[in-house]
Amino acid sequence: MTGGEDRFGSDYLGLLVEAQHDANDNQRILVEEVVGDCKTFYMSGQETTTTLLSWTVLLLAVHTDWQEEARKEMSMIINESLWLYPPPVSIIRKVEREVRLGKLTLPPNLDLGQDVHLFKPERFSEGVAKATNNNIGAFIPFGLGPRTCVGMNFGITEAKIALSMILKRYSFTLSPGYVHFPLHYLTVRPQHGVQLEAALHSFV
Repeated sequence: MTGGEDRFGSDYLGLLVEAQHDANDNQRILVEEVVGDCKTFYMSGQETTTTLLSWTVLLLAVHTDWQEEARKEMSMIINESLWLYPPPVSIIRKVEREVRLGKLTLPPNLDLGQDVHLFKPERFSEGVAKATNNNIGAFIPFGLGPRTCVGMNFGITEAKIALSMILKRYSFTLSPGYVHFPLHYLTVRPQHGVQLEAALHSFV
């Protein structure tokens, strides 16, 4: 911990370490708080990106015709995966009890939205705004406004890189042994993993 003014670095970890060494007792944080924040960032980033990749690979294994499309353009497929299986468990599109919306009465256990269970990446072909009819709250896989996840862009970029590396070498289908069981625990994850049958290829 020696050096000039930037001895801790200017990134988030550097700021945490600097706060842990702050000369002012009222602003100093404990080393346990530094470690806790690091664990939170690691877990959040790893968990959301892993579940995003798992569901995207699952959907591409079921809809194999989209694998070739993903090799050309991946954003709408990533967005569709986030639409069907958003990482946070708090995003619910189901009516829990009877609700009245204007002239409509919605019964309990109704899934809201058109084609809510269908894999249709083309809905995002003209971007998120067009897919949601400019309804800002209709697509919030990483939160909204000041609550938007700070790692959203990094996580999506990381998922695209990993997926492009997989698609560059493999084509795959869903294994007959796969059991579909989305588990709501911190994020929406596949309870039993995603079992695939893959073929090695070399795509240009």
